[in-house]
Amino acid sequence: MRPVFADHVIPFVFESLPVRGEIIHLSRAWRRMLRHQDHDPLVQKTLGHAAAATGLIAQSLKFDGAVTMQIQGSGDLRMLVMQCTSALELRGTAHASDTITAGNFGELVQDAHCAITVDAGERPYQGIVAIDSDSLGASLENYFAQSVQVPSHVVLVSDETLAGGILLQRMPGQEIDDDDWDRLGFLAATLKTGDFPEANGLALISKLFNEDDVRVFEGKPVVFRCRCSKKRAEEILRMLGEQEVRDALKEQARLDVTCEYCGRLRKFDTVDVSRVFATNVVAGPDRIQ
Repeated sequence: MRPVFADHVIPFVFESLPVRGEIIHLSRAWRRMLRHQDHDPLVQKTLGHAAAATGLIAQSLKFDGAVTMQIQGSGDLRMLVMQCTSALELRGTAHASDTITAGNFGELVQDAHCAITVDAGERPYQGIVAIDSDSLGASLENYFAQSVQVPSHVVLVSDETLAGGILLQRMPGQEIDDDDWDRLGFLAATLKTGDFPEANGLALISKLFNEDDVRVFEGKPVVFRCRCSKKRAEEILRMLGEQEVRDALKEQARLDVTCEYCGRLRKFDTVDVSRVFATNVVAGPDRIQ
């Protein structure tokens, strides 16, 4: 029996059609991501769609690395960053204007651009995603079709407790009848957050594609995990500059650096700051002679 995880990505293929798919279900990781983030409902929904999409893309990585989706603009949504490693460790955050005037996704990301970076170490690859005003899913469909040459159906859903989605892709070099391809896209588009049973995506795959023979593979767990550290917090202080940091210390007893991904607070007092900017600190010997 295949293990089923609370948060998971499940790959599958159609036995009689040259189509592969993945379904993602995020609940615990999604709620943990939102614990220290308070967003307008439209921004939160977009963040959830990005979480599901990035997890779906990262699931197919064949090497140790990470996928990062970044949306940046001058409108209501200033920046959105979502990252998922090949081990399916997910984190993300968004920055938006204090007052959201957008009424839909297209207005929210007006004048914004989106990039997907696949980092395998020495040679990261970045692709630019043309934003479709209809949805992030439609934008990714265009990206897969034009940049990757893989026709795809992408359906993303989210609310305050769950983020999920489905990715269907044609097998390279194989033909499929347009009617079958359109039918699968229509069925995938019926996905709703309420369709996800508790911690089980297998039944949902069978429910959505009950007219097709589908082979389901073992699911993989997805977790929220932030890679912040004291060292990275110190790097932020160095980027601000010693004078600015010391001026801030004159106004308050300590500086607080909060991770925007996980909300972890790290505190720096005068002694800590002196150590961060010290230039004459050398590593000591492993032992005293």
